[in-house]
Order: sequence, then C-alpha cells, then structure tokens
Amino acid sequence: MRISYSALNTYKTCPLKYKLQNIDRIKEPKSKEAVFGTLIHSTLNFVHTPGILSPTLEQAMEHFSVNWNSDVFETELEERSAFSQGVEMIRRYYNDNDISKTNIVALESHFQIPLENHVVSGIVDRIDRTDDGYEIIDYKTAKKMPSQEMIDNDLQLSIYLKAFLSRYPEEEKNLDKIKVSLYFVKHGAKLSSTRTKEQLDSVNKEFLNVISEIESEKFEPVVNPLCDWCGYQKHCPMWKHKFKEERKIDTQEFNEAITQYIQAKDDAKSLRMKVAKLQELISDYMNQEGVDRVFCDSNSRIVARTERVTYKYDEGKLREILEPLGKWNDVVKLNQTSLKSVLATLSSQEKKMIEELKDVDRITKSFSIKGQ
Repeated sequence: MRISYSALNTYKTCPLKYKLQNIDRIKEPKSKEAVFGTLIHSTLNFVHTPGILSPTLEQAMEHFSVNWNSDVFETELEERSAFSQGVEMIRRYYNDNDISKTNIVALESHFQIPLENHVVSGIVDRIDRTDDGYEIIDYKTAKKMPSQEMIDNDLQLSIYLKAFLSRYPEEEKNLDKIKVSLYFVKHGAKLSSTRTKEQLDSVNKEFLNVISEIESEKFEPVVNPLCDWCGYQKHCPMWKHKFKEERKIDTQEFNEAITQYIQAKDDAKSLRMKVAKLQELISDYMNQEGVDRVFCDSNSRIVARTERVTYKYDEGKLREILEPLGKWNDVVKLNQTSLKSVLATLSSQEKKMIEELKDVDRITKSFSIKGQ
C-alpha cells in the first residue's frame, strides 16, 4: 500500500472520508481554504526558488495576484477579505525574513520511504542548511497555532525528518542538530522542535497500525469538527438528512446524458485520430519542402511546426564527475532544472565534460494555427 501522512490523518479523523477519497476515488471539491493555502504555498515556493536575485516583494505579490482564483468564493466581500489576508501574509513574511540569506537545500521535495511491504510518500515544503545542521520547514496557513507540546509530538514533522534521513543517512548521528518546524504564515511565527531516535522508530508503528485497520476495511463515519468543511457530506450517512429534499435527475434525462456522453467521447476519439493523420501528412510535406511553416490558400492562415529536443545523461559517468565535487546529491533524481542549477556553479572544464555526456533523449513536434 502507498500512503501519505495526509491520508493517514484523514483515516484517523474519519475512516469513511478516507475510503471515499482514496479507495472510491470520489473527487472532493476544493474548499476556498484549500485553494487559498495552496496559493500561499506556491508563492513562498516562488519566493525561495534559487536564482541570481531573490524575488522582490512586488514580484511575490504579482505571483500571488496572477494565480488568484476568485471562482471559489461565494461573495465579493469574502473574496476581498481573503485576498487582503493573503497580501498581508506575504508582506509580513518579507518583513520577518531576509530572503537572500536563506540557505535552501530543497523545495517541495517529493519522497518515498519503504515501510515493510508498503510505501510512505509525501512532499516536504522546504529544507534549509543552518549554521550547525539542517531545518525542515512546513508552511501552515491555519488561523490557530498549536501548543509547543503538540509540535514536539507532531507526526507529520517526524515523517518529514525520516524522509530527510532517507536522503541523507549520514545525518542520523546529528539528530540534535536537525530542527523540524511549522511556520504559521498568518501569525509570522515558527514553532520548532527536534526528534529522538525513539520517536522516529515509533512513526513506523503508527503507520503500520493504521494500514492494518485500512486493510481490515474498517470505514465507519466519525462526526468531528471538520465535518462542516467536508465535501463528502452527500455520501455520508451521518449527513443524509441534509440533502433528502434535493431533486434527483429523472431516468429519461440520465439515459439521454449517457447516450450523448458516449457519442461525444466517440466523436472526440475520431477527431483525435483524424488530427493525428493530418499532422503526419503535413509534417511529411514540410520535410519534403524543407520548411516549418505552410499557408492555407483558402483563409490565409498559417500552420507552424515547432520542435522540442530533450536530452538524457549517462548517470554513472555524471556521478563520477559530480560526486567528488559534492554536487551529486543535488541532482540525485536527475532532472533538467536541478542539473541546470548545478552547472551554473561549475568551472568551464567541468561543464564541458558534462556536455559531452549529453545525448538526444526525445524529439517532440507540436503544431499551432495562427491568424484569423
């Protein structure tokens, strides 16, 4: 089984919600709180993305504004209030932090930890290098802050630390120098803690206990304070009464919708096949004529072809170059973005050696139609 901290927490809060979300795969409409929190996370990730210059407050505000989604709010007043709150959070974050002096190791780092026959997965918001160790940071947009005791026993922070140690196992001997922190953006406050080896060992037990309950198919609904924000109320027997007067779709309307849906899917499939065949014919003609743009005589529109080339590297030889330089961990999952960041720090000779390892991995072609 693959399970995340979020899924585990959902099961502990309400087993039925876990089933609807992770087994039945019923999509839950995103709440305005979730959409807002995701955008704040995205903005802070943008703020700390490595570059020659750190983004200014104005650039961070622009990122926040451009990606704002007004559709999830019921009233204009509610939207204005949320937008103002987001702006204030970002402004406070800049006031409280010197962005240029943060020593970022990783942002939105995906992880997968083996656990017997299972896998624990997730994403860590941020990992920093500190003067004497590391700090793992998770952003929170909640209105309420927990007690220090809760931070000291927070399971999410423990699993994030285990993920960090799976990537840097040599740091296990320095547990006392690795901080785990929740940064409450609304309050501009960070609560930090450390973990002992015994605490980390107990994480496995808690995950395995929950996995055992899930595998025994115990999915009873549990009424809790989060029910008011739950998008699965229509599927929950505890809230059935709330929707009993809702008008149901009649059978004839449903049957017509099914018929039209199937026909539309068939039409779309046929059109995709037709488009693919036409693209192949146009591409062959372009190759024949040695051009990447052709004109349509009937309406003066242009069909243009663009080519995208991606490369792959010999990881063994790449490692031989980067590992002695202490750069291999930065591209251990080898992607173009992280490799580009590392290349910028190397000498010309080292860059040349890596460029010689580059082979064409894939060439993709795309078409666009221009003009009226």
